[in-house]
Amino acid sequence: MTNARQQLATALRHYGMAGVLVLLCAFFSAVTIRDQQLSGAEAADSLVDQLSKAGKQSTVLVIARATDEDQQFAKSLRVRLETAGLVVAGVVTGEPRDARKELQRINDNGAGLAIIAATPECATWTILADLPTKFPALGNPRIVSPQASRWPVFLTRQNLLNVANQIVVVAILSAGLTFVILTRGIDLSVGSLIALAAVVATRLVRDRLGGTEATGASLVLAALAGLALCTLIGLASGAVVVHFNLPSFIATLAVMQAASGLAFILSQGQSIYEVPESSAWLGRGTGLFGLPHAVTLMLLVFAAAHILLTRTVLGRHLYAVGGNEQAARLSGVPVGRVKLFAYAACAALAGLGGIVMASQLKSGAPTYGTSYELYAIAAVVVGGTSLTGGQGNVLGTLVGALIIAVINNGMNLTGVESYTQKVVLGLVILAAVLLDRLKGRFGPNARH
Repeated sequence: MTNARQQLATALRHYGMAGVLVLLCAFFSAVTIRDQQLSGAEAADSLVDQLSKAGKQSTVLVIARATDEDQQFAKSLRVRLETAGLVVAGVVTGEPRDARKELQRINDNGAGLAIIAATPECATWTILADLPTKFPALGNPRIVSPQASRWPVFLTRQNLLNVANQIVVVAILSAGLTFVILTRGIDLSVGSLIALAAVVATRLVRDRLGGTEATGASLVLAALAGLALCTLIGLASGAVVVHFNLPSFIATLAVMQAASGLAFILSQGQSIYEVPESSAWLGRGTGLFGLPHAVTLMLLVFAAAHILLTRTVLGRHLYAVGGNEQAARLSGVPVGRVKLFAYAACAALAGLGGIVMASQLKSGAPTYGTSYELYAIAAVVVGGTSLTGGQGNVLGTLVGALIIAVINNGMNLTGVESYTQKVVLGLVILAAVLLDRLKGRFGPNARH
């Protein structure tokens, strides 16, 4: 019986939340299956098989709108059709009048058309109705458009990228909070530090570093200033907890209020928008394989945190302090310095979250980060880090952040109102805490 309980506790600890994440993804995938209209290169690919059956040397006119996706569709389709041996009579990317001009040109040349390949929106244009009457030389071309396919809205590329982008800031915060909670502490100031870092960075850019004409180096300097200030505030929070033995809840609650007030003072209660377009590079830009820069940064943060906790002496000290602070002190662990690091790192990552948010929104405001500390704490707890300290890891925290993001996104897709979403999130946090208790009950140290 003891071995069975130990195995159950191990399974829950290592795979429980990952299993929950998979189940949630499967559930929201199942309930969001809809007819999805393809676009861009995917739409072109879906048409190639249909059009190739018309036989080689068939003449095709491609019609699309002037949007980026439609232009990509037209360009990709032309290349694929020519590769398949079909003749492309022309490509129209614009409005109905542009299609009329091209049809008239082909008609005046006396050339016929076998197929008109159009996007679904263009296929409904009235200019394409009753073609034999309007353009007799064309013959009776067949109008073909990409067919819709049934696919979960949740699993569309755009939605998955939205989930990742929406959780970046909370995930970065939760990585820092993991350090603090591992030491049996809490930091309520991280939400306010988001706002403070964003305001400090954007105000420096506006007032001292060139405003909308600021260079990349100036933006980096402003970001580092915001990070440095948040790190110093984190050190101050840790010093109060360590040297005055003040409960971390009270100490960081005071810092939360002070940081929020300072953000309002520095911004005069207004948003700061006078930043260059290049400031959006981190928050909105994409890199290799189309992965957003902010998501790449988040993954790097978690990779570094994971290495620190699992491969360094400092990581072992964090676990030791949270597991039994007195025993750790007697074993020679510098408990004070370890706690100072935890609070400073947590505050620095909160500042980084503020820089990312400022980049995403191309502005700074004292209202940024409101209630984010609650979401971040929820992510840490849901990810399996114990509030009693000494147990947990950042990979679990990342899973916890994803669980919260998936739940919120899934409820949005299924039309659940915002008030109900708060109730569900509260129940999820409660369930995570109860699961933490169950792990302790069935663990090797449980009383039988």
